Amino acid sequence: MRRIVVVGASAAGLAAVETLRREGYDGTLTLVGDEPLAPYDRPPLSKQVLSGEWQPERLDLRTPEDLAALGLDLRFGVAATGLDLAESAVRLADGSAVPYDGLVIATGVRPRRLPGGGAHVLRTLDDALTLRDRLGPGRRLVVVGAGFLGAEAAAVAWRLGADVTVLEPAAVPLAHAVGTEVGQMLSQAHLDRGVNLRCGVSVTEVTEGGVRLADGELVEADEVLVAIGSLPNTEWLDGSGLAVGDGVVCDEYCEAARNVYAAGDVARWYNPLFGTSMRIEHRTNAAEQGMAAARNLLSPQARKPFSPVPYFWSDQYDMKIQAYGFLRGHDEVAVVEGDLAERRFVVAYRTGQRVSGALAVGVPPKAIRRWRQAIATGASWAEAVEVTV
Repeated sequence: MRRIVVVGASAAGLAAVETLRREGYDGTLTLVGDEPLAPYDRPPLSKQVLSGEWQPERLDLRTPEDLAALGLDLRFGVAATGLDLAESAVRLADGSAVPYDGLVIATGVRPRRLPGGGAHVLRTLDDALTLRDRLGPGRRLVVVGAGFLGAEAAAVAWRLGADVTVLEPAAVPLAHAVGTEVGQMLSQAHLDRGVNLRCGVSVTEVTEGGVRLADGELVEADEVLVAIGSLPNTEWLDGSGLAVGDGVVCDEYCEAARNVYAAGDVARWYNPLFGTSMRIEHRTNAAEQGMAAARNLLSPQARKPFSPVPYFWSDQYDMKIQAYGFLRGHDEVAVVEGDLAERRFVVAYRTGQRVSGALAVGVPPKAIRRWRQAIATGASWAEAVEVTV
């Protein structure tokens, strides 16, 4: 294998190229990215960058010298437009085609949007800087979507002095993922600070003066942020022959086709630890999966299933939220430490008869790390909860 192409120059793509070099690959290594910037970190966009605490240069994942040392064929600012599996080549927007012996797809996701124009989204550095310039005391911000991204942005805007309204179609934000009681606790954090959180409302379009609800009401705003989830960037793979279904469909090794692997937010792979296919949009998973895909591509005879315990975190107001596992589709939630009302607690999640996840707010990291071990070993719910209680 003398030519490897990695499409996607964010956390997963960077982890892949670094792993390939670290594992001894010395052939041609091309890194393609649709943004003109070198790889940078995205989680701080909705927090430290939006608040103005960090300047853009602090986001750089590697220095120019670090990237140069990898000996990469860098193709920044040019998107992939097609994949020819028969010819083993990636077509780019500039009209060129890059041949490969091995390919890692790490093209990430893009924000979902609403009809109408003028709304902000929050995915790129430009997105964050543009919104940051529009926030401040007295500015009216409507956030559509009370998921983690929307909640983080709302918390920052409130701190900057903006008049914040959050519109959420669900009766309880994030209940489908974290459970109703935890979702209610997170909601109360907004309400306690005077943020106007309205649940059970549906936004149909963005208008010149705000957003229009399904019942015809106009919610006025100076700025609108749409945070209603993401779509995997797979359109460039149409007609390629790869299986695509809410992401690039992969096996437990992250392989989508012979010598073609996927990693990061765009990859839907079978995680044998949980016995299900999943697509994870978290920073830690992107880096870990980029490394795993690179190793499996480079050493097919020694491939290992990618079976992580997913991890994510979120900062909202004075709350540090951490979670391990696969929380969606859980059957039961139990408080195993602390108290929800005090916003210092650990909750555990049961799926079937096993521990499938844990979420903590306001406690030391070690308080939840022991639950990571229970999840990783497939501990039974009865044993794990009994030992804790």
